[in-house]
Amino acid sequence: MSFNTSLSGINAANADLNVTANNIANVNTTGFKESRAEFADLFSYTTYGLSRNAIGTGVKISNVAQQFSQGNIDPTGRSLDFAIDGEGFFTVNKNGNMLYTRAGNFQPDNQGNVVTPDGARLQVFAPNAGGNGFDVGRLTDLQLQTTDSPPQQTSSIDLMFTLPGNADQPATPPVPPATVPTPIPFDPADPNSYNASSGGVTVYDSLGVAHVQTSYFVKTANVNEWQVHNFVDGTAVGAPTTLQFSDTGTLVSPPDGQVALDPYTPATGAGVLDMTLNLTGSTQYGSSFALRGVNQDGYAAGKLSEISVSEDGVVFARYSNGADRALGQVALTNFVNPQGLQPQGNNMWAASFSSGSPRTGAPASSDYGQIQSGALESSTVDLTEQLVNMIVAQRNFQANAQMISTQDQATQTVLNIR
Repeated sequence: MSFNTSLSGINAANADLNVTANNIANVNTTGFKESRAEFADLFSYTTYGLSRNAIGTGVKISNVAQQFSQGNIDPTGRSLDFAIDGEGFFTVNKNGNMLYTRAGNFQPDNQGNVVTPDGARLQVFAPNAGGNGFDVGRLTDLQLQTTDSPPQQTSSIDLMFTLPGNADQPATPPVPPATVPTPIPFDPADPNSYNASSGGVTVYDSLGVAHVQTSYFVKTANVNEWQVHNFVDGTAVGAPTTLQFSDTGTLVSPPDGQVALDPYTPATGAGVLDMTLNLTGSTQYGSSFALRGVNQDGYAAGKLSEISVSEDGVVFARYSNGADRALGQVALTNFVNPQGLQPQGNNMWAASFSSGSPRTGAPASSDYGQIQSGALESSTVDLTEQLVNMIVAQRNFQANAQMISTQDQATQTVLNIR
């Protein structure tokens, strides 16, 4: 029996060496979690239980436990590299089976699906039909949009400006015997006929074709009163609108700051441009014109330029026209006992009875970690620690082998007794 006891020690030391070797081999494996060999002692039982003076019969390996600690997060700058900072696993679908991984080195396949290096598809919560939030009750493959982003027609133009409080009405100097200046009729081609202009704002029709909207500001003969003339591509869009300011320089008319422009039909074959000019926040004071803010809500068609993900896992497609489109929200899965997960190779695990049922949710909520884009979680293997473990396991192996040699000598001595 003593030979068997030492043999069990050799087997345990060999298993410890194997676990250490596997850890060292995966020191650079993305998302790898180091393992630890756990052992239990053995006793021989009789029919009536364990004797009080029983001697153990060796050791056995009771478990190879993976240690799900947080690995270092290393930046890569690659948009489809994701790392989890905290608890949870990426959820992937491989041939209809749900698997789980901490390795976020994803890539697109030939159909635009975001997959692991061995082809398992990353699962996300799909956007709701109304574009408000995500359907957390349904998982779907994350697929990159390869089509252009459609244009959006301009419907609102925001202008914020300051008109000079000391401006005069555009007029020609009086020529004797006249004593009153002669007002200059407004003409966009004559800069002497207006006091200031917005300089031209690029707007877009339904086909994404750019047009130029320009507002010209003309001081009237009345105190604190101006007229604004609006043009698109050199064509007037509506009659002049009167602007009135208070004696403190705030805009009082139109009271809501909104100026509705007449519909403009582009020559491109696009739909009618129906726009509103928002002058809220504009003022009149000082001695010079200042354009303090310009914005409009349209944009041209765009090409896909990059993929990004927020900390709460929302994957955005960003286009060259500045538009963003949410493609889905990364689904993270957690378990009551992650050490009970069944390793599947390729940095993946499968749920088991020991792990408990999977719980899937959104990143940065409950006990789920955050997502970092452009980064990967490194292996948790500490090479120095593993080298020390290797030395200890080697000594244990040698000691048990020496024990067998000693027992052999003792047995030989007994056989030589006459």
